Amino acid sequence: MSIVRFHKPFGSMVDMYDRINKLFEEDLMGQDKETQLSSRCWNPAADIYETRDDFVFKVELPGISREDIKVELTGDNLSIKGERKEETEVKKEEYHRVERYCGSFTRSFRLPKNADGQNMKAAMKEGILELRIPKMEETKPKAIPIDVA
Repeated sequence: MSIVRFHKPFGSMVDMYDRINKLFEEDLMGQDKETQLSSRCWNPAADIYETRDDFVFKVELPGISREDIKVELTGDNLSIKGERKEETEVKKEEYHRVERYCGSFTRSFRLPKNADGQNMKAAMKEGILELRIPKMEETKPKAIPIDVA
């Protein structure tokens, strides 16, 4: 038996990934790309990180006004909902390519136990929604003295 050197360990996976992407770009619903235009669902990209004092969520929402975004907190579930409206200035027949999605979206995240969602702050700057959720102080165990009876 001879030993064969494997130069590209993930080469076949990359090929499969490309083929799957190509499959989903093609006509699955009986529509061509021109009629689909912006009717596909979408989820805005989100970065989530923590600092010493806060959990920070940054969500890309370019072209969406503050009035079209709703941030809700239910228990430890954070939901961001909104809608990007379709531009009506240009007729669909005049487009050459459409890559920006329009329509409604919902993103939901479960907050860590030590997140103080009641004191969350939200700001929108240059199409980025930033949510800052402060961390609660850790509850330290309380020592209970035992009385001798």
